[in-house]
Amino acid sequence: MSTTVTGLLDGKSTLVIGASQGIGAAAARHFASQGARLVIGARNVAAIEALRDELRGQGHEVDSIRIDVTDRATIDAAVQQARSLYGRLDAAFNNAGASAVEPFHEYTEKTYDHLLDVNLKGVFLAMQAEIKAMLADGGGAIVNTSSVGGLIGNYGLAPYIAAKHGVIGLTKAAAFEYGQQNLRINAVAPGSTATEMFLGGMEHAPAEIVAKFNSFSPMNRLGQPLEIATAAAWLLSDQASFVTGATLPVDGGFLLA
Repeated sequence: MSTTVTGLLDGKSTLVIGASQGIGAAAARHFASQGARLVIGARNVAAIEALRDELRGQGHEVDSIRIDVTDRATIDAAVQQARSLYGRLDAAFNNAGASAVEPFHEYTEKTYDHLLDVNLKGVFLAMQAEIKAMLADGGGAIVNTSSVGGLIGNYGLAPYIAAKHGVIGLTKAAAFEYGQQNLRINAVAPGSTATEMFLGGMEHAPAEIVAKFNSFSPMNRLGQPLEIATAAAWLLSDQASFVTGATLPVDGGFLLA
């Protein structure tokens, strides 16, 4: 007797926001390998088109679209593209983000507003569009990227930490509100992860802040983007059918410090 092995996300119409690099790009590749039918989006059109072509070349169903999470219209267009292509929206991974590293008292109001717009308001706008579609389609699953910074304080990241705490709040609020309507909404909380955003930020951070970050790693290494993506895939899959409103740390023990 033969056994058919299927992927965690087989046939699921899945939107990945923030797919141009790092965790989002790793998620697009991993979700495709798990059978998802994808729409991927980010501001960097060249990067997402290259990733789209890469995945199509491997035989996966994937399309791309420009998404700026500070522009509601681009999010709405991406959701509608997934529904037009695949008939519904089953799953969404909201991963777009921005960061900066400064002492608390030196942040400008402009930087604060930008970080809150991208990391928090952008998640709110994406969830609104996704939830509307999923309610019409009979249910679905959403995963938001928060951070260990959404669970604790840390050095040099005050606006980012405020936004990531807010992402967890939005996740809990929506999970509670829509739990009886076949929607599951969860978050992942990555620790220090070898993404372009994290490594670039550390290049320009004060040396004392870098030293403090490096001291918070019981596993003595950075996480890899794929390690976050695999956790998100599980939360989006039917294997996590009784999990909602949760924030899953994927941090190598960072929170133990």
